[in-house]
Amino acid sequence: MGRGRAKAKQTKVARQLKYSTQNTDFDSLQRELSGGGGEPPYADPWSEDDSRNSEDDWRR
Repeated sequence: MGRGRAKAKQTKVARQLKYSTQNTDFDSLQRELSGGGGEPPYADPWSEDDSRNSEDDWRR
C-alpha cells in the first residue's frame, strides 16, 4: 500500500522524458564519442613510453 503516489510520479517523469523535445548538440556528442579534440581523461600508468617505467629506474 502507499505505492500509488510514487508510481504516479514515475509515470509523470517517464512521460516528460518521452514526449519532451530536447536540443541535442550532435556535433559535440560526435566529438566526445570519437575521442578527438583533447587530451585523454586519464594517464595510463602502464604506458611503454612513460619515463617512470624505464628498466633502469627499478634496478636502482
